[in-house]
Amino acid sequence: MKKMVIGAVIAAAVAVTATASFADKLDDVKAKGFVACGTTEGLSGFSLPDANNEWSGIDVDYCRAVASAVFGDPKAVRVIPTTSTNRWQMLTSGEVDILARTSTWTMQRDAELGVDFIGTLVYDGQGFLVKKSAGIKSALELGGAALCIEQGTTTELNAADYFATNNLEYTPVTFVGQAEVLKALEDGRCDAMTSDSTQLAANRSAFADPSAYDILPEIISKEPLAPLVAQGDARWADIAKWTLFALINSEELGVSSANVDEMLASDNPEIRRLLGVEGDFGAYVGLSKDWAYNIVKGVGNYGELWERNVGESTPIGLPRGLNALWKDGGIMYAPPIR
Repeated sequence: MKKMVIGAVIAAAVAVTATASFADKLDDVKAKGFVACGTTEGLSGFSLPDANNEWSGIDVDYCRAVASAVFGDPKAVRVIPTTSTNRWQMLTSGEVDILARTSTWTMQRDAELGVDFIGTLVYDGQGFLVKKSAGIKSALELGGAALCIEQGTTTELNAADYFATNNLEYTPVTFVGQAEVLKALEDGRCDAMTSDSTQLAANRSAFADPSAYDILPEIISKEPLAPLVAQGDARWADIAKWTLFALINSEELGVSSANVDEMLASDNPEIRRLLGVEGDFGAYVGLSKDWAYNIVKGVGNYGELWERNVGESTPIGLPRGLNALWKDGGIMYAPPIR
């Protein structure tokens, strides 16, 4: 009996500790009144400030979706630039609440860094960017090349694997930030640069003459780009995760920023659950019942995020490809809200 009592006391203490930890991040975010969003220092289509320091991009819009879920206000976000080397420490130290910085989801990062990847925002793959004047048509022609790479990224490791596999020699020329990599390519300090293909498209669009650069056809890796939160707070991870799922599900259900108010009267039970007309699914993670309605009203659905930031009508001009919904030939898929 004594052992049972002691066991019950220990179990109760663990439960209290877990509950306190469970609530910390959401309570902290609400107390300060904004979501601290860690992003790149500037990448067109993903996270880029304008002359008035107003940030735009699909990563920033994701953070605005989280702010919409928590506060009902997509503007309740503070964008905090991070580098490829300090991003993990800024997340785990609490300087940022969410890291949305074109970070590739890998086993080592997931297991060792004290972070949780919450789902893939963009499915990507690594490629190569060269000056058209170099006449290079394939990555297999890069033997002996000087290759510009950003430090502290999976890009370095993937490039090493690719060149070793194809018995090609190369000289890595590494830099701390993307801006330095681009400047080096522009100045002729390297023959090519390598990064995620979406980033290469974004970088090419920023040159004075984008047509002077080619993205080579080879894709040499899988790069699931995913937002992250620090480990240790299950509720905050769930909020980040289900924000992404709400963006995807709303596109699948045909709910957009333009028709979300009209959709409140829908007879479709999936739409009614999504928008909080039926059930109170927000209560599971400490949010209001209209949390997903606020997301769509504030920033739109996943398709809207894609089209206005990186889609074919933008200077970046990316087709949906793998990032199309599963029912449209892509692999973008979210669990149901029920």
